[in-house]
Amino acid sequence: MSTIEFNNNFYQLKQVLESFAYNLTKNMEDAKDLYQETAFRAMSNRDKFRPGTNFKAWTLTIMKNIFINNYRKKAKKKTIFDSTDNNYYINSGSNAINNKAETNILMDELKTMIENLDDSLRVPFEMHYIGYKYQEIADKLDLPLGTVKSRIFFARKELKGNIQKRYAGLRPA
Repeated sequence: MSTIEFNNNFYQLKQVLESFAYNLTKNMEDAKDLYQETAFRAMSNRDKFRPGTNFKAWTLTIMKNIFINNYRKKAKKKTIFDSTDNNYYINSGSNAINNKAETNILMDELKTMIENLDDSLRVPFEMHYIGYKYQEIADKLDLPLGTVKSRIFFARKELKGNIQKRYAGLRPA
């Protein structure tokens, strides 16, 4: 097939290719880009077309393959198109980098609340938090088991109250 014949056949399919491109992309600009890429690939690979075969099917297959390859690239990059005025690509896989700053701030505040507890409540509570069992705490502090349990209970109750006062206006996300 000569270059002129090839170009004429391709030009005759322009409307079909453009509508197929729009059907795949659902976006006019992306459809135009897909049509141009298909035209480029078809023209640069015209020597691979075998005369006597279906030219329309050959070009539509090129377009479909280009679309699939582009889709896979976008899925692999996990990017989506942001339709703001600036048209930036944004990364959708992980919108924020986890740096634990908020968690660290909350833990610092909680540690401060624990430090502000009365020593009679704070010491048994911290020992229990570290992993001591009630009986071990009672033995180390030379206190009855019931007293240790109540002090830990009252420490939790006071911390819970402090946390509720501190974060009363905030709602969980």
